[in-house]
Amino acid sequence: MTTAPAIGQPLDRVDGRPKVTGSARYSAEIPIPEMAYACVVGSRIAGGRVTDIDASTAQAEEGVLAVLTHQNLPRIAEQPPLIPSLAGTAAPGQTFFPMQDDVVHYAGQHIAVVVADTWERAQHAASVLRVSYEETPPVVTLEQGRDEAYIPERIFGGWLPGRIERGDIDAGLAQADVRVEATFTYAANNHNPIEPSGTTAEWDGDELVLHDTTQGVNATQMTVARLLGMPLSKIRVIGHYVGGSFGSKAMIHHHAALAAMAARQVGRPVKLVLTREQMFTSVGHREEQEQHIVLGATRDGRLTGIRHHKFSPTSHFDDWAEPSIGVSSEIYACPNFDGLYRIFRANTMTPTFMRAPGEASGMLALEVAMDELAHELGLDPIELRLRNYAEVSPSSGSPWSSSGLRECYQRGAARFGWEGRDPRPGVRREGNWLIGTGMATAGYPVAPPANPQRARARLYADGTAVVQAATPDFGTGVATVMTQVAADALGMPVDRCRFENGDTDLPNIAAAVGSAGAGMISAAVHSAATALRNQLIARAVGDTRSPLHGANPVDVVVGDGAMTAGTASDSYADVLQRNFLPDAEASGAWSPPAGDPEYAMMTFGAQFAEVAVDAELGLVRVRRMTGAFAPGRVLNSKLARSQLMGGMLWGLGQALLEANHMHPRTGRWANASLGEYLVAVNADAPDVDVELVEVEDDVVNPLGVKGVGEIGQVGAAAAIANAVHHATGRRIRKIPITIEDLL
Repeated sequence: MTTAPAIGQPLDRVDGRPKVTGSARYSAEIPIPEMAYACVVGSRIAGGRVTDIDASTAQAEEGVLAVLTHQNLPRIAEQPPLIPSLAGTAAPGQTFFPMQDDVVHYAGQHIAVVVADTWERAQHAASVLRVSYEETPPVVTLEQGRDEAYIPERIFGGWLPGRIERGDIDAGLAQADVRVEATFTYAANNHNPIEPSGTTAEWDGDELVLHDTTQGVNATQMTVARLLGMPLSKIRVIGHYVGGSFGSKAMIHHHAALAAMAARQVGRPVKLVLTREQMFTSVGHREEQEQHIVLGATRDGRLTGIRHHKFSPTSHFDDWAEPSIGVSSEIYACPNFDGLYRIFRANTMTPTFMRAPGEASGMLALEVAMDELAHELGLDPIELRLRNYAEVSPSSGSPWSSSGLRECYQRGAARFGWEGRDPRPGVRREGNWLIGTGMATAGYPVAPPANPQRARARLYADGTAVVQAATPDFGTGVATVMTQVAADALGMPVDRCRFENGDTDLPNIAAAVGSAGAGMISAAVHSAATALRNQLIARAVGDTRSPLHGANPVDVVVGDGAMTAGTASDSYADVLQRNFLPDAEASGAWSPPAGDPEYAMMTFGAQFAEVAVDAELGLVRVRRMTGAFAPGRVLNSKLARSQLMGGMLWGLGQALLEANHMHPRTGRWANASLGEYLVAVNADAPDVDVELVEVEDDVVNPLGVKGVGEIGQVGAAAAIANAVHHATGRRIRKIPITIEDLL
């Protein structure tokens, strides 16, 4: 008897019951005796210095244990730099740690921490803290910083170059029969996962335990260790359940170390949770930006040149810009490309990752421009894209490890009903509603981590198994999927396997960022479970009491918790029990290929949308969306579709809802709460149809997994913007598109 393959099956989440019953404990819900509570105080000004902090009234309030400011907070041991990779190293949110001096760089910057015996008392004491400032005028908007812009050598934490060039862009554009030139402006976006960021810190002598809301417990461990000057062996970080992240918890922001400092100061465990308003000023954001794009093409639709420039603010400390020109340089076969970033120092904290960081914004500009080019040439938008289909990476010439993009166009169009579409804008109408359809290409780079990923597998004599890795589950379903991976590698039923995660005491896994989690974690889990399976097969064939004694190990197959060769069979449990072993254990590791890859790696997809626009009110309603994606091997079809659907709906929010602006005089966010910052809700959600195009990929990792966390958002907003044009005949290049833009 063999166990049916678990990989690919739409299994329910193993953490579903704990979450819906409330037994799942998040970092702010860990019950620890003698808990104290910390409240962060943010600067009311965006630039200048703190001239005085009068803490006497706050300290006199009942239950207050400490008021920490730049005057008495211990100095950090070392400020880790922003790093090229989150894998295996510190990952600070910015190269600035607050409360080390009196300088204020941005509004909301942490200038004090009040600790009390209850959260309410900490809040009240914080409200009576008296702070005096010397204010300087802030620089926060694009117009304020335009004359101070520069081209950075590298961006994105030093990971990527500040300029990408190939061919001769001037010659390429000169050869063009048709040119499209457009400038797009994007409002800033802020992070609003269900669970705000927070940390619970507890000291035991010189050892520290942190319960942290993080995408990488090892990243938290390493960052806090460097900030506090502690050995890694003295810090344990736990994060079993994380209530969403989308990039806000990828980098390690100040609250984790501040919670540890406060707990050491008061000699009690301390819980520090950011308020919803503080989420707008404490964990990074997607920066306001302007993108200028020029496309040149021959009359038959062959691209001769692409120019894509981006302009945006960064902090006083870091050259950060989300990489909006990365995918646009790779997605189409075009011999000439010129892309660059211009940034300026602003009174803002360092921006950070936000779902599809760069790809979501950059592909919107490119794909709207491609739609305009198709209109100018009289070509169907899909046909234009097929005429510029990149068989290999345009920048390196390397073949793709896998693609599937043609199939995504074909199958997505068929499911959406694209064929027979009337390309003329503004001709389809239903009552007062103008109806339009649009499409766009999706692309997201596959970037494996730099260091080895590890996992551990243990099989018990009762026939159950546990696989362990440090990675947290921040809503993606990693515990479910890795249980499936382990069950398949061991040849066991899923209900006899368990995945343990979210703890630095477990084998190290890099922070799951850039849609790399499924690929790298499954590779490590598969390696560990396969090593354990082979260990037990070797023990069985070498055991004179086993029915498999003397069998060739390569002839042994596993299924339903047993090993079989021909007609002979022996169960894992029997092997262990005969040898008086309570369990067997093996570790596994996966290391990405070193050096320049022989293949280029990217996940591809195609997005389609239908909108209705009220001709008199300018109201836009997205009626339906279809996405076809080729993410390699799909580990759990239900969870993959859920992730992709969430990304597509975020694309709807990007196109029509999410926006924040800095006030040019105060340097503060205008919409610093969910009461004013609009996100998509159920009433905004249309019918969403997801098509999975599985493609074989034996390059990216052992199981051929590319990941789906980000690709669902890429191209979704562009498809909606193109549909708005098809409905109304108006090209809107301000994101999000609002009622005012259409009236």
